[in-house]
Amino acid sequence: MKIIFHFCKVKEISSSANPLIKKIVHLQEKSRARKEENIFVIDGWKETKMALENGFSIETILCQQSAYHTSWSEEFKNTIARLSLNIENVIVADDVFDKISYRGNTSKVLAIAQQKSHQLSSLKTEKNPVFLILDGIEKPGNLGAILRIADATDITAIICCDTKTDIYNPNVIRSSVGCVFTQQIIICNKEEALQFLENNKVNIFTTSLKAAQNYLHSDYKQASAFVFGTEATGVDTFWENHSRQNIIIPMRGQNDSLNVSNTVAIVLFEALRQRG
Repeated sequence: MKIIFHFCKVKEISSSANPLIKKIVHLQEKSRARKEENIFVIDGWKETKMALENGFSIETILCQQSAYHTSWSEEFKNTIARLSLNIENVIVADDVFDKISYRGNTSKVLAIAQQKSHQLSSLKTEKNPVFLILDGIEKPGNLGAILRIADATDITAIICCDTKTDIYNPNVIRSSVGCVFTQQIIICNKEEALQFLENNKVNIFTTSLKAAQNYLHSDYKQASAFVFGTEATGVDTFWENHSRQNIIIPMRGQNDSLNVSNTVAIVLFEALRQRG
């Protein structure tokens, strides 16, 4: 079947005073605006393409003017055609595009997309799942790095409890290199997450310094959830009290902890190794 290239009438913007440009800046800077309108901004073609291919609904794509008239634009147009999408296309003058993109002219594309549901009721699980529980994570850069690791290990889902950062923060999208779009992400409180894990007979492993055993000595072959907290305060005692086993990565130097994303990588890849 022939796929038709779907674009609304192409618009052009040459002024930073344009209402759409102002809206994009507002969405990038204000979490409240993203939540109220239930939309967010994606910066970069690779990230936009990953969002499209993972079922995110995109309303508008803005292309850097000089990039739109190069051979790269063929990939862009062919992707839209292959997915048979109807998207508003806006060509933006280079100097204006440079002001709205974190990466400047290397981005080529910005997109306005609709947020997805992140309720527990929307979670699709599987046999023998692996869950990542993030307890109060604050820094967008850490969250983005963790999402890249979750994608690399292909876990079932990430459950963010009492999160202090917006998952659609531009820095999360950028530092995750678009992996925020490839993962199931759930946002809820600790009690809801615990109830879900207990109902599904998932073993909980909490990274902790208290009464913890070497992470290499635990069995992760069955349904497992790994809990990680902030670098400043660690995991809440709530999780330590409901954990099947507190685990620790032995440290040989004088420091007693790693960056949270490094810790996540070490533990998840060990679980992946055990599962073959």
